[in-house]
Amino acid sequence: MLDLTDHVARAAAAIAARDDGARRLLIAIAGPPGAGKSTLSEALGAHLNARLNGAALVVPMDGFHFDNAILQERGLLARKGAPETFDADGFLALVRRLRDATGEVAIPVFDRGMDLSRASARLVAPAHRILLIEGNYLLLKRPVWQELRALFDLSLFVSPPIEVLEQRLIQRWLDHGLAPDAAAARARGNDLANAKVIIAESEGADMIIEA
Repeated sequence: MLDLTDHVARAAAAIAARDDGARRLLIAIAGPPGAGKSTLSEALGAHLNARLNGAALVVPMDGFHFDNAILQERGLLARKGAPETFDADGFLALVRRLRDATGEVAIPVFDRGMDLSRASARLVAPAHRILLIEGNYLLLKRPVWQELRALFDLSLFVSPPIEVLEQRLIQRWLDHGLAPDAAAARARGNDLANAKVIIAESEGADMIIEA
């Protein structure tokens, strides 16, 4: 298995091949929960910024989670993280805006500790020419989500084996303080179901990373 350094180098080379130094590039980093998208995105962003004077920024999709109160009203709280628990139209509107924006754009960011999205928590500046857009459903072949694909200059899909995902997702809930049985039930009952949808219903990416 390749280590993270190799993955970052491959992705950076693919981005460099598309970078003319002028127009903004939108890079999709998609994959199931627990795949390592955030880790890869942050490492890739740091790598690019060290070489391009801070030109890269990570834009997470998770800021478009519906609030828990809305999910409770809709009977979807137990399915948080599924496609229907996100404001897909709002996220699509943001990506379209980022495609052509010439000024500063404020974006929401999900706070895992608080379990909610914080509005205007990160700023995309005109100098950010390379946006690493990270999220589960960027390549999903479903209404609204499927309109994103045409906006990306390059797409990466992070996809470790399902057994690895299960281990990571259980550990994630253990780290949040759940008991072992509850952590396993939470991971297998919701997170893995979402992971299987992402793996089965995502369009082919330009680059597959078996993290």
